[in-house]
Amino acid sequence: MELALDRRNFNLSLLQFSAVSLLAPRLAAGAIANHEPAVAPGIESLYAKAIVVDSLCAPLNEIDSPPTAEVLAAVRGSGFTAINFTISAPGFEDTIGTLAMVQELVDRHPEAFMIVRRHSDIARAKRENKIGIMLGFQYTAFLEENAERIATFRQLGVRIMQLTYNNRSLFGDGCLEPGNAGLSKAGAAAIKKMNEIGVAVDLSHSGYRTTSEGIAQSAKPVLITHSGCAAVYAHPRNKPDEILRALAERGGYFGVYLMPYVVASPTVPTRQHVLDHLVHAINVCGADHVGIGSDGAIEKTVLTPQQKENFDKDIARRKQLGIGAPGEDRYPYVPDLTGPDHMLVIADELARRGQPAAVIEKVLGANFQRVIGEIWGTD
Repeated sequence: MELALDRRNFNLSLLQFSAVSLLAPRLAAGAIANHEPAVAPGIESLYAKAIVVDSLCAPLNEIDSPPTAEVLAAVRGSGFTAINFTISAPGFEDTIGTLAMVQELVDRHPEAFMIVRRHSDIARAKRENKIGIMLGFQYTAFLEENAERIATFRQLGVRIMQLTYNNRSLFGDGCLEPGNAGLSKAGAAAIKKMNEIGVAVDLSHSGYRTTSEGIAQSAKPVLITHSGCAAVYAHPRNKPDEILRALAERGGYFGVYLMPYVVASPTVPTRQHVLDHLVHAINVCGADHVGIGSDGAIEKTVLTPQQKENFDKDIARRKQLGIGAPGEDRYPYVPDLTGPDHMLVIADELARRGQPAAVIEKVLGANFQRVIGEIWGTD
């Protein structure tokens, strides 16, 4: 028994070392270009041991096509433990289709991915060196049509659901609604239902009143999986300090995103803009309530002509649908924080700003793991 345990620990250590080894060359190359040390002392080993969770992230840039062997190897070598991946589309049938695509990805690559349906699956993903995919919703229209779908999709593995997406919904006002009318009766009922059956309430795209009232209405901690700090840069997608404090006081979680909305247009965002938001959130919420929700992908974004065309089409589509936010005149990512090493880079930058190892480990994923246990239960 002791020998078997030692062998398992050795194999796990080897896998952890391999993950960091795959990331180290790219991080080192960037540091050399900037005349900086590659990684702060101890960050590699801290990262290898940590639960690493991106609270809003896709496994791949294109989920509907099989990954190449090179892309799959890079994603597997990221050191990620789990991600919250949005599978919802505005329509019911498209959402079912995306759910099927995720299941196909897991079925094709069971050595790399697994679906997280319970809290203990996060630790299991770490042990087995897999990336756990938590299924999440951002769109609500098909839930508004039939609130019983909340329980149905929960049974299908969707355990994180957002109430609103930018505009007004049956559940409440989104962050782009000028009326800021807050949470509706239907929204309060939806939160109650989610609390009862163990679905996490996400208020990322909600308006200020909807967010505040959602925090107050929920009997369990809530999530803001991907947002920024309005005190650092005032933008409708970013949350004011009073909301951050209320969220933390009730045990919730705030994920800082890697999006252009961390700085005013036309500035191209950098890791330092993101770190300004992250450190501010830690100072306001406390170190137990903050993490990263990149709103991107594990796979690196390369701005090829085809990718530019894809981005331009999506920006135009969002504008036409009325869901585009101010500042969407820039591409939706942070150029020096894209790819499988973005969480490792952030850990390194936190260390450079004087954050202790215990705080870095919490931000990397321990905070999200904790709050999911409080919402879902710890089985």
